[in-house]
Amino acid sequence: MQKIKALAAGIAAVLALAGCGGAPGTASPSGSSSEASGGPTGETLIVYTNSNGEGRGEWLTEKAAAAGFKIEIVGAGGADATNKLIAEKNNPIADVAFGLNNMYFEQVKAGGAIEPYTPSWAEEVDSELGDKSEDKAYWPLVKQAILLGYNSDKFSADKAPKDWTDLWSKDEFKDRYERVTGLGTATSQLVLASILTRYKDDSGDLGISDEGWSQIEQYFQHGSPAVPKTDLFARIAGGEVDMGQMPSSIIPEREKTFKVNVDVVKPSVGVPFAVEQVALVKGTDKKEEALKFIDWFGGAEFQGEWAQKFNSMPVNNLAVAKAKPEVVEFVNSLKQQDIDWTFVQENIGAWVEKIELEYMT
Repeated sequence: MQKIKALAAGIAAVLALAGCGGAPGTASPSGSSSEASGGPTGETLIVYTNSNGEGRGEWLTEKAAAAGFKIEIVGAGGADATNKLIAEKNNPIADVAFGLNNMYFEQVKAGGAIEPYTPSWAEEVDSELGDKSEDKAYWPLVKQAILLGYNSDKFSADKAPKDWTDLWSKDEFKDRYERVTGLGTATSQLVLASILTRYKDDSGDLGISDEGWSQIEQYFQHGSPAVPKTDLFARIAGGEVDMGQMPSSIIPEREKTFKVNVDVVKPSVGVPFAVEQVALVKGTDKKEEALKFIDWFGGAEFQGEWAQKFNSMPVNNLAVAKAKPEVVEFVNSLKQQDIDWTFVQENIGAWVEKIELEYMT
C-alpha cells in the first residue's frame, strides 16, 4: 500500500493525442521558429494557466525571474481559461498559455486565439502527444492521469470500488463519495467524459445512450456535493466522505496535511490520460520574448526541475531521466483508457450544458 501511495505521487492530473515533430529551431509550415536570438529582455509576459496550484505558479515565477524572465501568472480552471482566451482573441491579454490539455487547446485553436510555432525542443518530445495537425499550435509538456482516490484506512483494496460506476451502483459507496458542483475544470470534465464515452450511441441524445445519461444522473444523485473552499481530503479526514476525484500528485502532501491515507482505483477499462500543453497566444505584441520563454520553459533542463519539484512525468525525452524513478514506474503501470477524444471535443460543450441544466441540482 505504501508503495502504491509513493508511486501515486507521480502523476500531476489526462488527453494523449498525436502531434509534434519538426527539427529544433525550424519553423512549422505556417508557424514561427521559437529559437529567438539573444537572451530575455525582461518584458512582462502574461501567462494564462490552469496548472498554477500546489505552489506551481509561485515557483515558476521565481524560477523564470532567475532565468531573466518577468511573468505574471493568471490562473483559471481549464474550461474558464479556454473561454477567456477565445473571448480575448481580438484584443489578447495573455502572451503565453500552458496547462490546458489537447481538448481545450483544440477549442482555442479553432477559435483563432493561438498561432503555430516550433519550439527549440521540438525533437525532444513524444510525437504522439501534441497538436496532430501540420500547423502545430500547441506542444506537450507534462503527462497526467486523473484518478479516483479512496480512504485506505476504511476500505481495503478488495473492498474498495473497482471503477467509478461502483460508486452509485453499490450501496456501500452511495453518498460516500464527493461529486462535483461545477464543470469549469479540466479534471471534472475529463472524469465525466471518460464515463460518457463508454456509452457512445449515434442515435442517442448528443451521441450518448439513455443508459449513459442514467449513469451521469446517478453520479449526481448519489454523491455528496463538494463543499466550497473545503478540500476533499479535509472531508475524508472528518468522515464526511471516503473518496473522490484527484490528481495523484497531490496525494502525499494532502495525506500529511490531513493525516489520512489514500489509495487509488485502477479500473479495468483504464484511466483517462491527458497532456498539459503550451501555446503562443496569437496577436501578442511580445512575441519574441514569449518564444524565448517557451524555449526555456519546455526545455529538458527546466522540465527536469519541474518533474523533481512536483512529482510529474515530463514528456520531454531528455527530462524523463531527471524524473523520479517511482513516478516513471507508476505512469508505466497505468492502463490508459481508450477514449475517442475527437468525439469528446466535438460534444463536450453540449454535454456540459445538458448536465448543468438537468443533473446538477
